[in-house]
Parts: sequence; C-alpha cells; structure tokens
Amino acid sequence: MIGLKGTLNVIDNSGALLVECVNVLKQKVNNGWGSVGDEIVCIVKRARPLSAAALQSSTAVKVRRGDVRRAVIVRTKKEVRRPDGRIIKFDDNAAVLLNNKRDMLGTRIAGVVSADLRMKGWGKIVSLAPKVI
Repeated sequence: MIGLKGTLNVIDNSGALLVECVNVLKQKVNNGWGSVGDEIVCIVKRARPLSAAALQSSTAVKVRRGDVRRAVIVRTKKEVRRPDGRIIKFDDNAAVLLNNKRDMLGTRIAGVVSADLRMKGWGKIVSLAPKVI
C-alpha cells in the first residue's frame, strides 16, 4: 500500500533511482492508497548522474532529479491476496516510470514484478520483466 510520501525504487532504465509518491490516480475505493498495478504521480528524488558518454549515446538519461512523472506500482512490501488464496509480498516497493501516453519511459526492466499486473492491463511491463511472481 503506497500513499502520500511513500518512496519506491525505480526498476527500469529511464535514469531515475528513487521516487516519492505524491498522488494515487483514480483510486476511490482504497482512500488514496495504491497497490500493485495502480498508477501514481511521483517526484524523482534520486537519479543517475549525467556523464559525457551518456550525453552522446542513445541511452541518455531521460529524467532528472525533481521531475514530476507518472509511474505504475509493480511491487509492494504490503502483502496482496490473490483470488486463489495465496498471499504475495516483496522486500521493497518498486515502480516503472510512464510517459504522458501511459507507455513505459524506459526500454528494459531490471527486477521481479508481480503477476497481478497482467490482470490490470499492464501486459507490456510483464512481458519485459525478467521474472514474474
């Protein structure tokens, strides 16, 4: 459950490392708390530093510290109950950054994601992830 001021690791290659949640979008049921598959508005708190080689390459850093972006939650510390009765929880909170068209900002995902994303319409993230639990 991610709420206001909640911090999340970024597991894509967009350049951000740590983000802070400022709003959970379209979530009337859970009183402002977000779970796996929910879209949030966040601020980039820590990003990869710019280097001369990165500026010339095509894999340049896409975000900087202080940028306001949208993201989708892919892992939470709070346990999530599945319809078959299993309970899944992770060691940290993680997110993937999005652009204004709700597409992924990065091109790769470097971590485990929850299988619940597929049911919530984020199949592209699930397909790019190295492991789905």
